[in-house]
Amino acid sequence: MKSTSGLIAVLTAGLLLTGLAAPAEAGATYVTNLRAAARALPVATENNAGYDRYRYFGGWLDQNKDCQDTRAEVLVAESKAVPSYTTARGCTVATGRWTTTFDNKVHTSASTVQIDHTVPVAESWGSGARNWTQARRVAFYNDMGYAGALNAQTTLLNQQKQAKGPEDWMPPQNKCSYVAQWITVKARWGMTVDSREKAALVRIADQCPVSSLTITRY
Repeated sequence: MKSTSGLIAVLTAGLLLTGLAAPAEAGATYVTNLRAAARALPVATENNAGYDRYRYFGGWLDQNKDCQDTRAEVLVAESKAVPSYTTARGCTVATGRWTTTFDNKVHTSASTVQIDHTVPVAESWGSGARNWTQARRVAFYNDMGYAGALNAQTTLLNQQKQAKGPEDWMPPQNKCSYVAQWITVKARWGMTVDSREKAALVRIADQCPVSSLTITRY
């Protein structure tokens, strides 16, 4: 007969493996863990037919009408120094201090970084966005509601990544954080994963420390 402490340990391990059921309704927030979240992602064949980035997703928006588009807003939010701007109006960022998580490199010029969609736009299309409304696709492109969705990254590494998923490309640094962000974005937007992608996510998640994820559905 198992002791009480042993039973608690078994139950705890089970919770870490299975996580909590994810609510489907928009705006709902739930807490799970990295390994459970990786296993919970639904699998479907990726379908990229008809993808057109600019037609279906548009570009950066000035969502709060302050003249700064989403790129500028991300740069301001992530800068560890007070940013400077290219004009007195303050619409476009010129300098600041950013540490890009793909490589832990420090940048002081906005011209040396690009804003990366953690889950690339083409990946989102093939993982469910082709069936979304146009408004939802535009919202995904400009998602400021989750800090891990859009991040300043070294231009060269962002260009190397392109539309690749974790099964084909991983950053040189901070792999566990990257996978956690990828999984969170996929779950936040109700996207699917293909079989190779899921296998890679589960494998990498199992190599990472058990960590909590707080996911808010869009």
